[in-house]
Amino acid sequence: MLLTAAVSAVAISSVSAETLRWARAGDSLTLDPHAQNEGPTHTLAHQIYEPLIIRDMSGQFQAALATDWAPSPDDPDVWVFNLREGVTYHDGAAFTAEDVVFSIGRAQSENSNMKELLNSIVEVRAVDDLTVEMVTDGPNPILPSNLTNLFMMDSGWAESNGVVEVQDVEGGETTFAATNANGTGAYKLVSREPDVRTVLTQNENYWGIGQFPLEVTEIIYTPIQNAATRVAALLSGEVDFIQDVPVQDLDRVANTDGLIVKTAPQNRVIFFGMNMGAADIANDNVDGANPLADVRVRRAMNMAINRDAIQQVVMRGQSQPAGMIAPPFVNGWTAEMDSSVSTDIDAARALMAEAGYGDGFSIQLDCPNDRYINDEAICQAAVGMMAQIGITVNLDAKPKAQHFPLITNGETDFYMLGWGVPTYDSEYIFNFLTHTRGEDRGSWNGTGYSNPEMDAMIQSLASETDLSARNATIQTIWDDVQEQQLYLPIHHQVLNWGMSDAVGIDVSPEDDPKFKFFTMN
Repeated sequence: MLLTAAVSAVAISSVSAETLRWARAGDSLTLDPHAQNEGPTHTLAHQIYEPLIIRDMSGQFQAALATDWAPSPDDPDVWVFNLREGVTYHDGAAFTAEDVVFSIGRAQSENSNMKELLNSIVEVRAVDDLTVEMVTDGPNPILPSNLTNLFMMDSGWAESNGVVEVQDVEGGETTFAATNANGTGAYKLVSREPDVRTVLTQNENYWGIGQFPLEVTEIIYTPIQNAATRVAALLSGEVDFIQDVPVQDLDRVANTDGLIVKTAPQNRVIFFGMNMGAADIANDNVDGANPLADVRVRRAMNMAINRDAIQQVVMRGQSQPAGMIAPPFVNGWTAEMDSSVSTDIDAARALMAEAGYGDGFSIQLDCPNDRYINDEAICQAAVGMMAQIGITVNLDAKPKAQHFPLITNGETDFYMLGWGVPTYDSEYIFNFLTHTRGEDRGSWNGTGYSNPEMDAMIQSLASETDLSARNATIQTIWDDVQEQQLYLPIHHQVLNWGMSDAVGIDVSPEDDPKFKFFTMN
């Protein structure tokens, strides 16, 4: 059986009750806790760093570095956070309110991919060492939801190591914080070789000792992009836990003695984005015009996607066809919008002809090959589906580390993206994906769509305390997103975690295992 050198390097002859050998398709993009808003990056960070508030493995709020939080009784524009006493960083430095002030400010800076979550915060004040006040631009009833992946960093460590500024990942920068870490979390970094191997060991001074199982004392993390190799590593006992069992191997893993598969719907939707904002686009064969700028073309492309076929053939039943880019977990999702799409090739061809593209056109589709479940296979299926309405799609699939900057740098015209919603609210989607791209919002809006009226409505959500009025605004925004066909939804992902039966944990809807919750029998 062929296994990668990386997997062989971590092979252990027998399963340890303390060491967890973990694999997934792609690695964290960086250890800088504020540089990337990306699931696998956050998952590794959650072992090392901590936010003020976390979501537990069921998705519910749980106190982390803050023990409690609430709006000030004296001012509805102020949230008060009481911090946990006696917390230290891995190097022994004390965690204080000044670190919260520093971390929020850092996460609001230009290179941070987390700034959209913090738009409503206008000031962070350290009242004393264990009390922080966050001042918002108007009352923000859902501020805590925006903080569950916002990690606290030691200001002194950042200053002494020259990493006060956030790493510019899109610009190709590498910093000390990209490969080194000093958090308050349950696990400390031992070694890091990006895309090969990361080793963590239990933090012997962790504040949560006695509050969490903490039965995993060492983590050996190995990214294994090749699906067959990843499954082989699990079947042979060389890894104990993989997050992404390929759908074609679910029965094989589940029917292997000593292994189990756990499945749950994920809080994530997969979709295609289109550059509709440019007057002309680079990667097509239409001179002097942008076919994607015509909503009839976008609607035709939406009708051409056979989501049922993708579900049955590509995903082998492990997905839920989507009609909107919000998962069912999210406030603002409706069954009516999510079931609004049906495949209709004849109607799609008629729309193409009406738009003046009856003879079709060619375009490049950019796709990751190590981020989402069967991502490249989904894109391959879409190539054939678009061909039915005259669109010749040239597929370019590459690792996520090269794919994502194409979107954030505005260098792709047709692309795949997946979006999880850790706040469980539509505002998160709108801030990143539908607001005009600017300094503090729209960083993942690769469509070029810009609507000042929509922008104003999106911005109003952060301070609207009348929830019925807020939900009405959310619906108005969704109506526009759907009418303009800003994106082509594909499906909601289903998670399949494969593991040794010695590992005890339930699947998190966020696909973010926090190993302090794991048991090892």
